[in-house]
Amino acid sequence: MRSLLLCLGFAAVAAAQTGPGGWRSMFDGKTLDGWRETPFARHGAVKVEDGALILEPGGPMTGVTRTGDAPKSRYEVRFEAKRVRGGDFFASVTFPVGDSYCTFVTGGWGGDIVGLSSINGWDASENETRAYFEFEAGRWYAFRLEVTPERIRVWIDGQPVTDANIEGRTVGLRPGDTKLCVPFGFMSYNTAGAIRKIEYRELPRP
Repeated sequence: MRSLLLCLGFAAVAAAQTGPGGWRSMFDGKTLDGWRETPFARHGAVKVEDGALILEPGGPMTGVTRTGDAPKSRYEVRFEAKRVRGGDFFASVTFPVGDSYCTFVTGGWGGDIVGLSSINGWDASENETRAYFEFEAGRWYAFRLEVTPERIRVWIDGQPVTDANIEGRTVGLRPGDTKLCVPFGFMSYNTAGAIRKIEYRELPRP
């Protein structure tokens, strides 16, 4: 009886983690299963090391693009990332927003600008989501991204850094090779980055 109860308990936990509203893993920490190297020109190496996806510096960009299951609308994504070396963005994430896509930039334009690219055609460095965040090399940061038809919100280590109203506005990608990360992916710019613990969950409809 005790063994049966334990099995039922473990099954309930697994259902909560993978069922509607539960967090779903997108990275097994061991392989590139469900991912492919983004075909940026002169990209650096992509590998798995110590439970993390490693993006080596490219000329200028290196990335990974999701080929397995991924969020589509009304969802949250969370992951941890760190800048290993270099001075620009190290884990910028491209993600779906309805029928379009957007990128949250992690420390671009010299290393400390975060924000959404693009809104109404304006980059993160130019629109109202522009914010400054100092990233220490070698330190892991926890990111959480929330996407709904009305808003895009982002937190770093629990601190809100982006809260953008997107109703009636054009959300899209910066012109160029970022589109190669669609539908979901990460990229670094002339910088080595590491990403781990990538998960998503669907949000309930109001």
